[in-house]
Amino acid sequence: MTVDIAVRTPNPRERAPRPTPRPDRSFYASGKAFGRFGIRSFPPQIMPYAHTHGHIEFNWLTQGSMDYVFDGGAVSVQAGRLVAFWAGIPHQTIGLSPDSAEGRQLNIYLPMDAFLEMPQLGRLTETLMGGGVIQLNPDCIGLETLDRWHQDYRSGNALRTEIVRAEIGTMFRRAAITGWDTLLPAWVEGAGSRTRTGSPVRYVVRMVRHIVENITDPLSADSIAKVVGLHPNYAINLFTKVMHISVQKFVIRMRLIRARSLLFDGSLSIANVAFQSGFVSQTQFYEHFRKAYGMTPSQMRKDTIEG
Repeated sequence: MTVDIAVRTPNPRERAPRPTPRPDRSFYASGKAFGRFGIRSFPPQIMPYAHTHGHIEFNWLTQGSMDYVFDGGAVSVQAGRLVAFWAGIPHQTIGLSPDSAEGRQLNIYLPMDAFLEMPQLGRLTETLMGGGVIQLNPDCIGLETLDRWHQDYRSGNALRTEIVRAEIGTMFRRAAITGWDTLLPAWVEGAGSRTRTGSPVRYVVRMVRHIVENITDPLSADSIAKVVGLHPNYAINLFTKVMHISVQKFVIRMRLIRARSLLFDGSLSIANVAFQSGFVSQTQFYEHFRKAYGMTPSQMRKDTIEG
């Protein structure tokens, strides 16, 4: 059960200095469909302009509060709760309370394709992909766990990072069961004033859901467009505009994500991994896998599990 929280117009805040560019921000380069996984801990900062990137983003403030704008929708975030949103929606931090400068902000950047591959999230997926901003319940996550995740990420150990990603998935599954607080409703839920871009995004959300839920089946542009009742050319162009990637490349990427997950399980043959990921031939699977990850499936399994 979700609880809707009234959104208030942010009060005037003390304006913090603009952030200094940092090299570790390359994992969320604007305009990319899928960014790289990353975790940051830093002093809260004003963003000079809105941006987008290919992640589900999580923010945790240790002290004070901060004001956001999400595609025109205002949200105030308090310390001590984990906030999540699709970073493909233009977002910007516009205000900070004076006491926030004494704390820090923890951000997690989960690649959007990895999020979409997570099972059993139900309406949570639709809410985030529809532009909703949510706040997870305190029993789902705490600062101690977030700090441990940050340390695991900074260790540079691939297996520790993979465990963090798995634990994020478990956190989301718990949230899907226990509920969350809604800071800003999703377009797909009929949030009146947000229908300016909500209508086309709604179609894209449905296309994404169809692809993810049927990733092992044959998928064509025509069959995907049919799900939303749009002309194929319009549907495909709309998908590309919103997602920054073509439907064909998105399908391949989601199949590779599934294959990578199955490889870590270790119990399936490479041929079975390819089949259960929706690839029609071994040659096609190896070609796309090597292009995406720079190694063969067997090399990845060996390096990650045995190394």
